[in-house]
Amino acid sequence: MSILNELKKLEQSNCYPFHMPGHKRVSIGEGFPYGIDITEIYGFDDLHDAEGIIKEAQDAAAKLYGSKQCYYLVNGSTCGILSAISAAVPMNGRILVARNCHKAVYHGIQLRNAYATYLYPEADVNGIFGPVEPELVRAAVEKAKENGKRFDACVITSPTYEGVVSDISEIAKILHEEGIVLIVDEAHGAHFGFHEAFPENAVKLGADVVITSIHKTLPAPTQTALLHLCSSRISKEKLKGYLDIYETSSPSYVLMAAMEQALIFSEKESKKKDGAFVQYVKRLENFYDQAGKLKNLRVLRFDDPSKIVVTGKGLAQILRQKYEIEVEMESLCYVILMTSVMDSEEGFQRLIQALQEIDENHQGKDPELLGILQMLLPKQALRIGEAKEEKMKQVFISEAVGRISGDYICLYPPGIPIVAPGEYITEEIVTYLEDCQREELSVKGLQKNQKVTVLEGR
Repeated sequence: MSILNELKKLEQSNCYPFHMPGHKRVSIGEGFPYGIDITEIYGFDDLHDAEGIIKEAQDAAAKLYGSKQCYYLVNGSTCGILSAISAAVPMNGRILVARNCHKAVYHGIQLRNAYATYLYPEADVNGIFGPVEPELVRAAVEKAKENGKRFDACVITSPTYEGVVSDISEIAKILHEEGIVLIVDEAHGAHFGFHEAFPENAVKLGADVVITSIHKTLPAPTQTALLHLCSSRISKEKLKGYLDIYETSSPSYVLMAAMEQALIFSEKESKKKDGAFVQYVKRLENFYDQAGKLKNLRVLRFDDPSKIVVTGKGLAQILRQKYEIEVEMESLCYVILMTSVMDSEEGFQRLIQALQEIDENHQGKDPELLGILQMLLPKQALRIGEAKEEKMKQVFISEAVGRISGDYICLYPPGIPIVAPGEYITEEIVTYLEDCQREELSVKGLQKNQKVTVLEGR
């Protein structure tokens, strides 16, 4: 068994990918073999000091999305998020964060030893967070001012994994009145702006820095992303300095070439009257029309229609085993199927036919789940950075109630911490984690021996 052999087996199988990367294992042109896998040789520019062909590609991406400057990321959105937070928030600074952010945001907080104040969006019965309301942001900013404090930056995820979009324009106005930097994790919105059926991208809505993973919803390979600098509220020099730290010093030319081709393809197709994006939207609308006729299963639709959310318990296993359809993410009560411009008509038909058959045999009421983070509200005892410097030990999860976590505990995907370092582990959290394990969900931070990491002596 080898990585290559397993990948070849998958390639030759009939398994349909309703998950990222957005290219859906379909080539948009010439292949990228070993013959073009090079390093920074003469005439091929340098990602960390781009002046030639890489600069031209980054400039083209900036023009396409409307940013002042764009940086190619070959370490994924993670290195962009870390760089943006590090450039915007000084050591021991203050940051306002939507609690449903990816763990990379928490890692950025940890590295700056920052004081974090969390925003809790409302959640529905399925545990799906809604948008970050502007008034929630305003209230947090005003409360900090009353206490003589000021946030250096605010980080919001928009769209969320499920496709929920926040009012970036209004949030940016509120923050900018106080000189606060707005960083938007738009990892799942690389396709925004390519068709009117999708929301506008955060670059054009007033964010200061926007990070987007083009590999998630555009035809680009895994690990490729963009960082957009949109204003002078954040130092370009600092940002570039941290990119030099967090991004590999040996960037893949194969990945960079693929990124460039994916953006060229996307721009070209978005301008055609009957191009790939028009066809894509037609397939989505047809899917939702047919899904609306289901009698038992519920197909939810949020601001970004590219994310198909279906409620129900055990759907991922049924789709995988009986219909050879692999979903992007499963929770206790719903699954997410990610689509892209590269999805085929055959793929959508396989999905709707599978859902129709499952719908006929569906019995009982779908499980409902109140917003976990909102319901549990883990309390902070220490800053993340402080907690990670403490002595730690492992205890059985049943013995962890009332202890302070020394690690991140989250379902992956989506990678949103249920508990972050420095937060108390409650009985409700333990119960929830045990439920997730019984359903064979991937719980990171909870070991196979049922142990978690806590602070020693606390």
